[in-house]
Amino acid sequence: MPAASNRTDPAPDEPPDPWPAGSRSCGHKDPLMLKAGVEDQSCRGMLARLERRGELLVVGEEIDPVHDLSAMLSLVDARAAVRFDRVKGHAMPVFGGLLSSRERIADALGVPKGEIQARLLGAIARPIAPVLVDDAPVQALEWRDRILARLPVPTFFAKETGPYLTAGLIVARDPETGLGNASYARMKVLGPDTVMIGIAPNHHLGILSRKAAAMGRPLPFAVVIGAHPVIQLAACLYLGLGDDEMHNAGALLGEPVRLARCRTVDLAVPAEAEIVLEGHIHGDEPVVEGLVSEYHGMYEDYGSGVIARFQCMTQRRDAMLQVIEPGYHMEHLWLGAVPIAAGLRAAIGRSIPNVGEVAVTLAGSGRTDVVVQLAHPRPGQARRVMALCWGAVSIVKNVTVVDADIDPWDPAVVAWAKLSRLRAARDILIVEDLPADRSEPQEAGGMVAKVGYDATCKAGDRKEGFDRALPPPDASRRMRDLLGRLKPEFLP
Repeated sequence: MPAASNRTDPAPDEPPDPWPAGSRSCGHKDPLMLKAGVEDQSCRGMLARLERRGELLVVGEEIDPVHDLSAMLSLVDARAAVRFDRVKGHAMPVFGGLLSSRERIADALGVPKGEIQARLLGAIARPIAPVLVDDAPVQALEWRDRILARLPVPTFFAKETGPYLTAGLIVARDPETGLGNASYARMKVLGPDTVMIGIAPNHHLGILSRKAAAMGRPLPFAVVIGAHPVIQLAACLYLGLGDDEMHNAGALLGEPVRLARCRTVDLAVPAEAEIVLEGHIHGDEPVVEGLVSEYHGMYEDYGSGVIARFQCMTQRRDAMLQVIEPGYHMEHLWLGAVPIAAGLRAAIGRSIPNVGEVAVTLAGSGRTDVVVQLAHPRPGQARRVMALCWGAVSIVKNVTVVDADIDPWDPAVVAWAKLSRLRAARDILIVEDLPADRSEPQEAGGMVAKVGYDATCKAGDRKEGFDRALPPPDASRRMRDLLGRLKPEFLP
């Protein structure tokens, strides 16, 4: 397939091109100089590190994409990433499980696990605009026919009615303002160039597609598969409509995201990804989806999604298809939990300066259960935090507020705080009929009761105080030094 571009000029009522011809930068008057990265902006560097450490399972036997591939990913889950080199009916390998733990996310970001949230907050506060490049590995090959038939898209679960693309990072632009957006949505394959795309009503992509439909035209979009893990992580951030996650991804990388112009739509995509699908979302063409798995591990019946059609696919010469095992599986959960926690921390911090770390728990499927750390909370602050969480992200249902000595990511310690510092009659707040995301298992009519737990210390609750019973600090220091000499692997 020839590599010539079929990109058309925008219609007179469309926003101006944010990347004018000849420009090497996006959103800046002066071109940005590309820094030399440690690795390319793909998944390949992380896959290689995992393989060197023995954390990549390579499956050489032929695997059926219908259920068997999903079953292996489900069995392995957080224990390792998996690469399938032989998928029945296809020459293209498949990999998944890349970001299935906080440790892996920290690895992708290049920081210790305890610094993940600070790194994400810095990327939200100090974004770096992307740059355009001409030589894009993801455009080495181009196809205009049988696009989806060329991909080994898995069928995941018993009651789902077709194969799904689950690791597709979606790039689009607001048809009114021209501002960019990056996000995720599931795509059920319906034919060689057609998918059903499931978009929650409050999802920014849903807003953009409805705007385009109201203008009487489909929404151009691109699906990016296999970009650098931190680009994927940035696309999961909960930001404001109009905030372009590609800028936050640049801050996480420490250099601008390198983008290439698409061949058939007026968008730019990560140049070093594995695969890019180019097409349009038809927001005025509904199609019934059927049962689909959700983050809580059960099925949902959402009714109708909308049609999207692809007219072009570009790929690396040796491209691999990335998948994310959906439902209650670790990569799917952590890709929700870590970015949601960072977004909530940023939202709370704008009003409450003594907020510490924010966690979103696996018990809440990485979405619905939040723990917020406060340093020296003032009376009433815990309830204010609860209200801020519920207002910022509708999917959040339970909020627990703890003191600064409690690690919000440690479920046992959080439970200890609730059992030792909380008085149920005083410190549990139940609010009925608050808005819920449609995926909430117990919502009715879009509403659900939400619960807040104030598990912070209160003056006068205990005459003995809340001090932890521990050896004196000098003894602990001496014994830490001794243990470091004897058995450093036993150090906490």
